[in-house]
Order: sequence, then C-alpha cells, then structure tokens
Amino acid sequence: MTSRSPLLLGHRGTPRLHHENTLSGFQAALDAGLDGVELDVRRLQDGTLAIHHDLNLPDGRALNTLTRPQLPASVPTLDDVLDWAAQTDAYLNVELKFEGARSDDRASASLRAIRQHGRAGRCIVSSFSPLMLKAARDADAGIERGFLYHRRYRLGIDLVPVVARRLDVTALHPHHSLIDAELMALARQERWRVNAWTVNEPGDVQRLTALGVDGLIGDLPETLLGARC
Repeated sequence: MTSRSPLLLGHRGTPRLHHENTLSGFQAALDAGLDGVELDVRRLQDGTLAIHHDLNLPDGRALNTLTRPQLPASVPTLDDVLDWAAQTDAYLNVELKFEGARSDDRASASLRAIRQHGRAGRCIVSSFSPLMLKAARDADAGIERGFLYHRRYRLGIDLVPVVARRLDVTALHPHHSLIDAELMALARQERWRVNAWTVNEPGDVQRLTALGVDGLIGDLPETLLGARC
C-alpha cells in the first residue's frame, strides 16, 4: 500500500461535462481539484498544432488539410493550452497523435512550444508511436516522455520494456487493465513512472492506488479524487 497520492489528470479535460479537448473542459478539471489534463496534438497543413483527438472534425474535414484560419474557434491550439497552463500551473500530458510513417515536425514543434512557454518541468509528452517518441527524444531529451500502449506486445519476449529502454522514456502509460504488481516491480527497477488510463471506476482507482501507480487519467474528476480519500 502506498501513502503517496498519484497525479490526477482529466482525460481530454472533463469529457462527460464539456466538449473534450477544450479550454473550458480543461479549466473544469482544475476547478474540480485535478492536477492537470491529458490532451491530443495534431498538425494542420500549415504546421499549426491543434488540440483534437480525431483526425477529422465532426463535419468531416481532415485537420491535416486545414490552415489556422479554417480551424473552428472551439478547437484550441497547443499555444493556447500552454498559455493557459502557464497561468494556472496545470500539469500537461501532451499526446502526440501519429498518422503514418511519413515524418513531420509535430514532435519538435511541440517540444519547442513547451520550452518557449516555460512548461518543460510540468509536462510529459506521450505517444503510442515509438517513432514519435524517438523524434521527441531527438528534439529535446530533457522533456519527459511516456510510452503509451493498450495491449501486451510479445515476440518471444515482452517488447514493452525493450522499447521503453531503447527510447529512454521516463514513464510507461499502459491501459489500466495491464497494470499489476509484476509491472509495478519492473517499473520501480527501471525507474519508470506508471501513469494509468482511462480510469473511470472507483474500484480501479482503489486497486491502482494500492499498487502505487504514479498517475491516474480519467473522464470523471470525482472518481479520480477517490485516490485522495
């Protein structure tokens, strides 16, 4: 049993109460008592970094075909969110979305923006893509990185720690169902933090807190706050 309270982050803000990945939803997460938020970064055609989970907007337009003036007012840019975080001291988990093997500058541009806004010490960059994490490491190794994964990857051996070591990540970001005492022991041995997603059930909050996870990411602030009871 751990006595240390985990970091609590709103998954895309407070998606059950506000539109996800919006400044109003992010602020609601802080107002509810969370430490910060998880958010998604995509790149527009002109290089603008927009905060949106899906590649396409609800009207069907693909974000990578748009320029900044075409972005709906409800969709913030990464600069908008970093400005907000600088004002509120919110912790950010910045997920870099991956759209294909062709590289672009979203990793380096995101890390540069994080530095410019003075948020390097209150931010972790995460991705499901090892290629994106490598680009982040190469661009700025001083900003922490988390390896996102939703299933076990095996090829004779468990590939997650192999990838994590090779990319020199700071944290593992597994789906909460993959976390057990064995994983936590490995993480402590390797000095990786473990941040769990998407945690929406009180029983999972209790189980993961008892295991000693370092962060909980979820849709429901009131459920996450159970980690502090």
